[in-house]
Amino acid sequence: MSAVAAVLQRDLRLAMRRKSEVLTAVFFFVVVASLFPLAIGPEPDMLRKIAPGILWVGALLASLLSLARLFAADYQDGTLEQMALSPTPMPLLVAAKVLAHWLLSGLPLALLSPVLALQFDLDSATMWVLFSSLLLGTALLSLLGAVGAALTLGVRGGEVLLSLLLLPLYIPALVFGSGAVEAQMVGMGYGAQMSILTAMLVVAAFFGPWACALALRIALE
Repeated sequence: MSAVAAVLQRDLRLAMRRKSEVLTAVFFFVVVASLFPLAIGPEPDMLRKIAPGILWVGALLASLLSLARLFAADYQDGTLEQMALSPTPMPLLVAAKVLAHWLLSGLPLALLSPVLALQFDLDSATMWVLFSSLLLGTALLSLLGAVGAALTLGVRGGEVLLSLLLLPLYIPALVFGSGAVEAQMVGMGYGAQMSILTAMLVVAAFFGPWACALALRIALE
């Protein structure tokens, strides 16, 4: 576990040295969520209706911005080869990198979502459901995105291929995440959507690091 903690601390420290890359996704999310109310107008009913889709799509697109760089630097400087040769299982090291990615790109989006939801005239209960769904959803997006980033590592035009590969995989998270918020808004139970989102996260957390480690070993050969 000391090796896992070292990888996590290393990625967080490197990210703090490149703050512009970390803040790009956050600024993108804020800009997307802020422009739609200005473009549509101050009609509360319309804003409440489109809020779940806008905020979830903004978070989904923002999470894509930093995925291409998740393993690229380590691939170029030989760190991935050292991870592959380490006595620590590579899936655990990969899980630490995914956790660092979520802490830097996913968690800030979830924390900002209640503030941005004020622009859409959402009540406090709906804001809580939005925050909870994004907290689970961004972790799921990071796990799925890590697998996609590993599969496209070192491939020419990998960023475009990564987007085409991940968008179909992101759709279920988008549907159930925004669906939970919409269910709360209309007074229905949102437990089913949140349960499905949690189940997808558990499955991705178990299989994702293994699939990612296997893809990275293939890229290193």
